[in-house]
Amino acid sequence: MNHAAEQAVAQAKPIFKQALQHMTVSDAKGILTGGDGAGTAYFRQATSIQLAEKFKPVVAATTAKLNLASKYNEYAGKAAQVGLLSSNEANLNDYVTAKALDGLFSRIADEEHKIRQDPLGQASSLVKKVFGAL
Repeated sequence: MNHAAEQAVAQAKPIFKQALQHMTVSDAKGILTGGDGAGTAYFRQATSIQLAEKFKPVVAATTAKLNLASKYNEYAGKAAQVGLLSSNEANLNDYVTAKALDGLFSRIADEEHKIRQDPLGQASSLVKKVFGAL
């Protein structure tokens, strides 16, 4: 399942790029003044639907290779019927896709927190990465 999530996350870059290109001045101001987590919240709101659409087929292909989804869905569906699981957790591909998104936004939140804690230090680190790669 982790492998499926990792493969899916590789498809996120163009979606985030599009979210940046469509960011309004109001969005940017909200991120700057919104405090810790505001940037992450913006990207979660702006990209979650598209990311889920990209991630789910990758997850489904990986779980199908392993024959995981059908067995999981069978047993989890029964568990959901008696209230042991939520309906969201009863479908393996939906569950893994949601967890992949949670993991991705958790990493983004961690990076945002570092930038807000030490903006100049993080900026110089980013500059070193960018220009060090040239």
